[in-house]
Amino acid sequence: MAEYGDIRTGRHCLFVLHAHLVFVTKFRHRVFTDAHLSRMEEIMRDVCTDFETDLAEFNGETNHVHLLVNFPPKVALSKLVNSLKGVSSRRMRQEFPELAAHYYRATKLWSGSYFAGSVGGAPITVLRQYIKQQNRPV
Repeated sequence: MAEYGDIRTGRHCLFVLHAHLVFVTKFRHRVFTDAHLSRMEEIMRDVCTDFETDLAEFNGETNHVHLLVNFPPKVALSKLVNSLKGVSSRRMRQEFPELAAHYYRATKLWSGSYFAGSVGGAPITVLRQYIKQQNRPV
């Protein structure tokens, strides 16, 4: 894949696809420290590399993380999310056993839900207007 500024190219397409992802800890427990978030960013970057995606931004607080990912159209966002949450949960609990102590019988770091929002490009109102103004044949 080649890159031209923000526009990436695949074999048969040009694309700029960004998603804002938010993952929340199970029961919204406040468990993360700076060391946890630093290691989690490394883990999530590795997962993104495996999916040929780019982790453009990462940050978080004690009970949630935010990611900005640039992904190709061949990647199903739900599969990327599943892998990000699964791999990070498993590795973080292995490397930081104290995280597991917060979850009693549960062996999961993350809540089952997540937020995914598309970002970037022109606002929807501008796109709607552009599409309406096309020269449709009569």
